[in-house]
Amino acid sequence: MSPTTLPAGLEHGHVTFLGAGPGDPGLLTLRAVEALANADVLVVEHDVLDVVRGHARQGVSVLRVEVDSSTDTQPGPGTSQRAVIDGVSTTAGIPPTRDAVHLVMEAARGGRRVVRAVSGDPGLDAYAAEEMLACAAAGVPFEVVPGVATAVGVPAYAGVPLRDAQGADVRFVDARTASDRCWTEVGASDGTAVVSTTLDSVAAAAGELVAAGRKPDTPMTVTVAGTTTRQRTWTATLGTIAQTLKQAKVLPSPEGGRPVIAVVGERSAAAQRDQLSWFESKPLFGWRVLVPRTKEQAASLSDQLRSYGAVPHEVPTIAVEPPRTPQQMERAVKGLVTGRYEWIAFTSVNAVKAVREKFEEYGLDARAFAGIKVAAVGEQTANALIAFGVKPDLVPSGEQSAAGLLEDWPPYDPVFDPIDRVFLPRADIATETLVAGLIELGWEVDDVTAYRTVRASPPPAETREAIKGGGFDAVLFTSSSTVRNLVGIAGKPHNVTVIACIGPATAKTAEEHGLRVDVMAPEPSVHRLAEALADFGTKRRAAALEAGDPVTRPSERRPGARRRRNSG
Repeated sequence: MSPTTLPAGLEHGHVTFLGAGPGDPGLLTLRAVEALANADVLVVEHDVLDVVRGHARQGVSVLRVEVDSSTDTQPGPGTSQRAVIDGVSTTAGIPPTRDAVHLVMEAARGGRRVVRAVSGDPGLDAYAAEEMLACAAAGVPFEVVPGVATAVGVPAYAGVPLRDAQGADVRFVDARTASDRCWTEVGASDGTAVVSTTLDSVAAAAGELVAAGRKPDTPMTVTVAGTTTRQRTWTATLGTIAQTLKQAKVLPSPEGGRPVIAVVGERSAAAQRDQLSWFESKPLFGWRVLVPRTKEQAASLSDQLRSYGAVPHEVPTIAVEPPRTPQQMERAVKGLVTGRYEWIAFTSVNAVKAVREKFEEYGLDARAFAGIKVAAVGEQTANALIAFGVKPDLVPSGEQSAAGLLEDWPPYDPVFDPIDRVFLPRADIATETLVAGLIELGWEVDDVTAYRTVRASPPPAETREAIKGGGFDAVLFTSSSTVRNLVGIAGKPHNVTVIACIGPATAKTAEEHGLRVDVMAPEPSVHRLAEALADFGTKRRAAALEAGDPVTRPSERRPGARRRRNSG
């Protein structure tokens, strides 16, 4: 029974046991997203909450189950659960697996739609199985939404196919609970073994397989933080994995208990991983990229950066506020409706937003633009208009700027243009280039302040320290004002940080502030800027591989960062 079709007055609610996958939120299924959007209550572990929270509706209740273990959410020696509501443990002293059962049952008995989200797939989670049995015994309807199993998803992201054309046997082993008999069976097989273990137990698991009959030179890959931008994979053999991890300085480690997936076998394609590693070889994999824009403007750019493997960090440098005196804007919008203008020209996404908000205030919609020609200064502004229901009549065919718009703008012709007036809603600090150009073409211009741009508040201290201390791998500057404002509210980026600018004017401002410009977009577009940074990352990676050096991020080489901290 679907949670959206419960009969009215049903005493019990409904529980969806949902697989959240191995860590990448993009691996959630469509059914999982639907269930999360309809949930009244989420019952989750902390790491799973980070994966599913973006799809839950506003106001959903979150009941968190803490896992006390040096492993992960799978049961095993030393693993226990305790329920936490609003950060307070609610079931001290109750046996381990009872807590989540108690939470799920109580939430469901309130007649609510409960989503019990687990890492990987519910069918491989022993806690979920016990909770399902409790629901069945109590007559609480439930469903299961499968997820991408960690033991399958992580090797796929590591570029390690588990089967080849010959159809090798695949065995899955949880090293934390495997018996001697299990190791013996897997050791005697020549198939692929997928071992769930921990970083500090990899060598021991390899030893178990060798003792059980596997050859020490059998290929092995070990992946930590799989399917996330923290993923890292090492390739070795059963006999060399301990030394490989030691040389990579990952063991011993304070975080040695992190769960890992190891793939062992002659036919596991470990030898071809250089060709098949599609995820970790993304051009900006793991790069922390600072995006100093307003939240609305940063969204599409951040999505593009994520597609390159980057971790975008949005820091607003300007805030948009209404004009101090709204009367001029109100008169212009009324004139738009009464036929005062032949054209309206939008120079930014914020200008579109300001006019749209004023329309909504008056109960108007896109139909009010009927009979009026609409111009947009660039692609982003045009897309904002299309989202409003307005298709621009004029977008620059060349340079996406006021100058580019003027090149395509027709001169006023009294024969064909019944009205000679243009409405230009803009920021309070916009340049006069467009106004002067339109007047020169014979048009009258109502140059109206639609919004004000003010410097945003400083970001948190942690972000400011990362900017100045070299914690970011790259910064994208999309205008001269973003350079001035970021330096003003957060300080100058460290000299190891890659500086990417949208055009020559922005680059000049960056250089005036003592920054070295590494990347410039081939044309003034935020998407081309992101592409240019990705190209830079690709060439940097290729140069490291050609030189036989490890592929590192810019922030991983920060000799000056230590000096800065010690001196300050």
